[in-house]
Amino acid sequence: MTVFSAAPHRSPRTRTWAHAVPIVLGGIAAVCAVALVAYLLWPTWGTRGANAPDKLPVSVGGTLFNLPVMAIRMKIQRHSGPQERIDLDFLYPSLEPPGAPKHVTADTVEAAVQSIDRIFLSITAHHDALSPEQRTATIYPRYLDQAAATPADGLTMRMFRTETPYGSEDFYSAASPALTARCTRDAATPGMCLSERRVGGADLTFRFPRSWLSQWHGVAEAMEKLTAQLRGPKG
Repeated sequence: MTVFSAAPHRSPRTRTWAHAVPIVLGGIAAVCAVALVAYLLWPTWGTRGANAPDKLPVSVGGTLFNLPVMAIRMKIQRHSGPQERIDLDFLYPSLEPPGAPKHVTADTVEAAVQSIDRIFLSITAHHDALSPEQRTATIYPRYLDQAAATPADGLTMRMFRTETPYGSEDFYSAASPALTARCTRDAATPGMCLSERRVGGADLTFRFPRSWLSQWHGVAEAMEKLTAQLRGPKG
């Protein structure tokens, strides 16, 4: 006697689809979860989101500085935390960070060349090297011309001897406001001045056009103001 089963017969295709449904549903759920997380986190992935800070706390040589993001010249340096060196520039005399650089093409490059309108600043860890003040007091006098220098408007200029390492430069100094600077002489390119000071574990090196020394009081005060503004809370 033939016995018939009451259970319905399922084809292989039906059984395969039955096993695939949970997998498909699980995959859809996973994709939705990833999409939701990406949507929630997306604003934090940009380099400068809507709530990005205007200043970054940066430690150089163990000394804390609060630096305007837009004043930092190299994008790779635009992050908080310890750094060995950081380079900045500020418009003069406003001391505001410069705006984004304008796009220059071959047709506009000549028109884009303008006189320097900013102070450049490098902050580097000094690792107990000879301080700028020590160089001014003990090293530079060995190379200066001994001819007497007459101060002009409180600013004294002395030439370095030709055969010395600073033979193409002059040394400027003033007492009030305090200023010391080594300046190259005008030649094929305009002369530039370098003024250094030490703050904690870092040395600050300012660079500006030599022609600005005609108004040296303002330049000295600008460097002093920038030093005070950039220095973070003292530990």
